[in-house]
Amino acid sequence: QVQLVESGGGFVQPGGSLRLSCAASGFTFSNYWLFWVRKAAGPGTGVEWVAATNSGGGTTWYPDSVKGRFTISKDNAKNTVDLQMNSLKPEDTAIYYCAAALVFRNYEHLTDFKFWGQGTQVTVSS
Repeated sequence: QVQLVESGGGFVQPGGSLRLSCAASGFTFSNYWLFWVRKAAGPGTGVEWVAATNSGGGTTWYPDSVKGRFTISKDNAKNTVDLQMNSLKPEDTAIYYCAAALVFRNYEHLTDFKFWGQGTQVTVSS
């Protein structure tokens, strides 16, 4: 049974930090690109990807909105992928999901990925 289980979300003030973790099981983790994506409250099913790393974990990608603030790290020995988030802003408030895919592209919906987790809420507010 495939599982991706996120943890580490919570409430933080602007400028603060959080570290999200995702534990994977049930598939060959080392074969997959891993992504962190987020979905803010409101209508629509689209997601915004905020970090991605290749199967080996040695290559990472970030959109301009989080570059320099977020860091993704993949550990194939532990089947985990983390997201370190620093200098958080209110606009980072969202549900954060980890997701897996065999190739890198700009995925727009969770269902576009091969596997995804249940999400963890991050709220940035004063």
